[in-house]
Amino acid sequence: MNLASTYINNVGTSESKPTVDCTAEDYAFVTTTNLESAYNLSQFAHPLLKASGAGNIVFVSSIAGVVSVAGIGSVYAATKGAIISLARSLACEWGKENIRVNSVAPWFIRTPLSAPFLSVEKFSNAISARTPLGRPGEPEEVAAVVSFLCLPAASYVTGQTIGIDGGMSVNGFPLPEP
Repeated sequence: MNLASTYINNVGTSESKPTVDCTAEDYAFVTTTNLESAYNLSQFAHPLLKASGAGNIVFVSSIAGVVSVAGIGSVYAATKGAIISLARSLACEWGKENIRVNSVAPWFIRTPLSAPFLSVEKFSNAISARTPLGRPGEPEEVAAVVSFLCLPAASYVTGQTIGIDGGMSVNGFPLPEP
């Protein structure tokens, strides 16, 4: 893997406020951090990716960009959905230049940022109950999928979003136990 030809976009922030409580400043901060930076850095990286002859971009989105996640904030969800759309568009636009573009969409992953939420037993139990694999993900599980997308083994994969969510996004409506 030629790291000079790979660009991983893993920036993100959130403002978990109800839509009606979000200020213009909140909106600008989240969209600038999550979407505008990814767009601009992709533009800046393009000449290097093109010159490499086999460029690769992997965006880290969120499962909130694929399905509704209560309490996560509509601006965050919108930007993460836009990242997925950006990956698809760039995959089509830059594919002729042999640049692959994909995204991953994690659910709750054990990180220092998620630790305060996951330390609340009721919250952690709700996450585990909603996730078919019954637990939050680990950083290594996200890294493994991102790494795969950077390897020659993924040389024919572009424009895709891979959910790293323990099955959460396909769980449907789980019925309560009788």
